[in-house]
Amino acid sequence: MGLMNAQKMMKRELKFKWSQRAYKKRVLHLREKADPLEGCSQAKGIVISKFQKEARQPNSAMRKCCKVQLIKNGIQVGAFIPRNLAQRFIDEHDEVIIERIGGRMGRSKGDIPGIRFQVIKVNEQPLHLLVKGKIEKGRR
Repeated sequence: MGLMNAQKMMKRELKFKWSQRAYKKRVLHLREKADPLEGCSQAKGIVISKFQKEARQPNSAMRKCCKVQLIKNGIQVGAFIPRNLAQRFIDEHDEVIIERIGGRMGRSKGDIPGIRFQVIKVNEQPLHLLVKGKIEKGRR
């Protein structure tokens, strides 16, 4: 520990910051570049198809999902359809709004493998109100 050691320590710290994954991801904006929503919380898209995904162990259920093509950039993503019998209100070529499910570190949540987004609106109508029967599905 000499008189000029603080300068040397600061230089070393700057050098080794780049070996930290979180620092590199933040500074190079890698999360925004790899994100289909491009940093936004929600995005509008068109339903291409509906499908079912099998839940991970120890659960055994068929989770209802749909493939959505985003309007802003044309990227196709899988989106989970929440609530019981909600898939009846979503048809092909419907306009939906999706948001992140909120799994850890941007990954999929719960027992649905590879699905990072969920549907919240169908043709400008909230999905939870459609399921409850409070409103009818809008025509497009």
